[in-house]
Amino acid sequence: MTGPQSTGGFSVRGMRAVVVGGGASGTAAARLLAERGASVTLTDVRAAIDSQVALQAAGVALVLGSNPAALAAGADLVVLSPGVPITQPAVAAARRAGVPVIGEIELASRWLRGRIVAITGTKGKSTTTALTGRILAEAGYDAPVGGNIGTPLATQVASSTPATIHVVEVSSFQLETTDTFHPWIAALLNLTEDHLDRHASFEEYAAAKARVFARQTEADVAVVNADDARAVAVAEAGRARVVRFARDARIDAGVTVSGGWIVERGGSGDERLMRAGDVRLVGPHLLADVLAAAAVARAAGAPADAVAGAVSSFRGLEHAMEVVGDIGGVRFVNDSKATNVDAARHAIETFGPGLVVIMGGRFKGGDLARLRPALAARRATVVAIGEAAPLVQDALDGAATVRLAGSMADAVRTAADAAAPGGSVLLAPACASFDMFEDYAARGRAFKAEVEALRREGERRKEERRPWREP
Repeated sequence: MTGPQSTGGFSVRGMRAVVVGGGASGTAAARLLAERGASVTLTDVRAAIDSQVALQAAGVALVLGSNPAALAAGADLVVLSPGVPITQPAVAAARRAGVPVIGEIELASRWLRGRIVAITGTKGKSTTTALTGRILAEAGYDAPVGGNIGTPLATQVASSTPATIHVVEVSSFQLETTDTFHPWIAALLNLTEDHLDRHASFEEYAAAKARVFARQTEADVAVVNADDARAVAVAEAGRARVVRFARDARIDAGVTVSGGWIVERGGSGDERLMRAGDVRLVGPHLLADVLAAAAVARAAGAPADAVAGAVSSFRGLEHAMEVVGDIGGVRFVNDSKATNVDAARHAIETFGPGLVVIMGGRFKGGDLARLRPALAARRATVVAIGEAAPLVQDALDGAATVRLAGSMADAVRTAADAAAPGGSVLLAPACASFDMFEDYAARGRAFKAEVEALRREGERRKEERRPWREP
């Protein structure tokens, strides 16, 4: 690997830079801009943010409680946090005034010295990104993981070297504010309806995802899911060499499953990477994420033993088909990251009859009725929560028994009462979390806390029923 990723000559020294949004991404961008010599103001509609003391110590001015349009319009550069839409009034005012508007991912990428592996898709991004980083680390590469997975890319700039491979999860929100962002390897895992509460249409959402390939050249690699025709069409429209992976489709070249093995198929035959049975993740849809990570890592130069070593020890991510425990013969599974309809469908299809699904939150668009066949086949019960509870009930009534719950505590207990020994309770919301929780992680933690409370309650009752024995 030779040559820097960064855009030559980019400087913000002396610029007036405005960062809109004071979450982790915005905070990291503000600090980076200040370190690089910009005069930085961070603005947020909240009256207080967690990092305000540290930002002020770094020389960042704060405007909290509003996002003044005049502030952004008078800047030399505006950097958006991914949670801030480009249609937000202050951002729109800056764009009308001709001020460059970019995101934190775009900003950081201009100063990275290493190469970028960018992973996007409607579902499976975090699992694939984390596992890709593990495989590359197993292979001996300096491969920090970041982006939408939780660590802002801006925090990696200082440690970036020409040998670094930055493994970055990127969302549609982050990609729509990219310009020069140039991944060496870009992966599109799948493409289905999501975030239609923010994107005006599926076409707009797909166009944002397609930007992951926009700056690639013939020297780069586009990794794509051959089981998803729409994703393949997007990847093939770019200039990069296309590498496929497939769980179901027949492919002549790429990473797939054959004869119980994960293999890399090529002109000289199949090279075995590892036994498929050594994958520790719950659910066949997560096998596709493993294939994607293997395809990306192999394209980056990882040997087969690194794939096998990293995958066989990988137990998955918190809140992604995470087995929480067993109470009275009922398994409880946390898939709080299933924030769209397709992700929830794949999770549901992992289980057998007698499933109870906790579903709902802030609806992001899509067709909840697509869940009906999977639910009906499993004679499932749905416990609906949050703003979308009436939508869930209307869409799924008749295909499943639908019960309503006003809180996570209520939902877990209602689900436990509906479940029979040998069955499962699955948190697969098919919705965002922001009506009831700070984010999907907070929702997942609340689910786990209620399951633990239920377990302790059961143990206490069991202890109370024990016959008295003389010491």
